[in-house]
Amino acid sequence: MTGTRSVVTGGSSGIGLATARALARAGSRVDVVGRDPERLRAAAADTGGEALQVDLTAAAQRAGLAERLAARPPDILVHNAGRGLVADATAADTGQGLTALLETNVRAPVELTTAVLPAMLARGRGHLVFVGSIAGVLGVAHESAYAASKAALMTYAAGLAAEVRSRGVVVTVVVPGVVDTPFFERRGAPYDRVFPRPVPPALVAERLVEAVLHDRATVVVPRWLHLPIALRALAPGLYLRLATRFG
Repeated sequence: MTGTRSVVTGGSSGIGLATARALARAGSRVDVVGRDPERLRAAAADTGGEALQVDLTAAAQRAGLAERLAARPPDILVHNAGRGLVADATAADTGQGLTALLETNVRAPVELTTAVLPAMLARGRGHLVFVGSIAGVLGVAHESAYAASKAALMTYAAGLAAEVRSRGVVVTVVVPGVVDTPFFERRGAPYDRVFPRPVPPALVAERLVEAVLHDRATVVVPRWLHLPIALRALAPGLYLRLATRFG
């Protein structure tokens, strides 16, 4: 990874910051994308890259970032920026929360991928990483819109992988469970369950970098989440009954 250049969206905190630091330790020069200028500068100081202040919910700012990346495509692009939304399925929504959710979790990764992909294909190498969520695989009560956005992102990544793998571009999907980050406070509903306990963002970052180094298609963190994923695939009725009972 020495000599490569990476870009991490949502790179000033949580999984993104941990990933940016891990990539830098592996030898990559890492530019970080985010909204908070002070945290971005601190993150960039750690990674040796640039601090790119961008609000991914703003179309003009997304377009500016896409243009910048198209002009100077990275070797590794990590789509980590994410937004949560907690609401009952019957709750009224003005549309603003849903729009911001989809722009951050789906539209931004698609647009930025479209910007960098031609150059990656032309040089016959590149790595695109999509940070999904276990919610997008299993579905989560009171987070159906968020789960849908992550499912859309991961399905997009799966289709993209089938399209570009033979041309030298690798796609990795990271499926984290509950992670100890500010995500829950920012969405307006702190995580207060006894189980499962949150894992540290450094663990997700470590597995993500391992996946990049070994060209892995999927990584699930923590690994025990393979069990509910398999149960839902093999016995969806039983899984739903258990999920309804235990949450």
